[in-house]
Amino acid sequence: MLNRLDLLRVFVAAATAPTFRDAAVRIGASPQVVTRAVRELEETLGETLFHRNTRRVQITTYGERFAIEAQAALDAVDGVFGKAAGASGEGGGTVRITVAAGLGRLYVMPVLADLAIQHPEIVIDLRLSDIPSAVVDEQIDIGVRVGLTADNRFVARHVGGLPIWVVASPELLARVGEPKNLKTLSSMPITVLIDRETGRPWPWVFSRDEQLIPRAPAFITDDQGIEMEAAEAGLGFSQCPEYLVRSHIATGRLIRILRRFEPEPWKLQVYRPQRGPVPQRVRIVFDALVKQLGDTVCKS
Repeated sequence: MLNRLDLLRVFVAAATAPTFRDAAVRIGASPQVVTRAVRELEETLGETLFHRNTRRVQITTYGERFAIEAQAALDAVDGVFGKAAGASGEGGGTVRITVAAGLGRLYVMPVLADLAIQHPEIVIDLRLSDIPSAVVDEQIDIGVRVGLTADNRFVARHVGGLPIWVVASPELLARVGEPKNLKTLSSMPITVLIDRETGRPWPWVFSRDEQLIPRAPAFITDDQGIEMEAAEAGLGFSQCPEYLVRSHIATGRLIRILRRFEPEPWKLQVYRPQRGPVPQRVRIVFDALVKQLGDTVCKS
């Protein structure tokens, strides 16, 4: 049995269609459902809504007036639900994103800038941090990280692989020569990136799970962008994700070395917390980041 709102929807469809069969097709029901709904509505109102014979169905004068009132009532109901969806921020509102600084400036921000123009109802809140955020605790909607470990609190999409390269400036190579192996590299000027969370240097990683812990670095910083500037200035050899030095390599300001020792590419992932229904605004940003970062960042 249909409720009164459903009866009105079926009646309006019947009132605006040539036949009950056409009305049934429009609302995805059977002609019998339309016939029963009209009959039930007539019994409720105590009025005839349609004149019927074996060849045609024609709406009555009362039915025409009632159809106008029914459509207005349906529009009012739809309007109430539309306002509720807008108030809940389903279509618009703030999306808070966290990403490492270098990746955020070079690649994430252009994607978000395009999205903000296409979807002015979405407010972007971008937080740049090289320390992984406590996404659930800080109410982050989307995170973009390298090497995110499996965590059932997150819905994660693997975007692609990030090559990790050792680079040096032409000036440094002219001054100290090019190392042929890791032992030689360890005795040469090296830059060090500090893990802000632990205060210790990040180890350099290579194929076959080999690592290099710089013991006497020539330059130390906790900012990856500054480390690349130090490498370009010839202060030391540096290891970094390919996406950070792509333009430097293309212009010859930095040179890729020790290729046969390079590790497997690291995983780039876009993720969001698992916390119930996902608002449309979050889905829009999440899907755009997955697609665009796959096209722009993850290539060698």
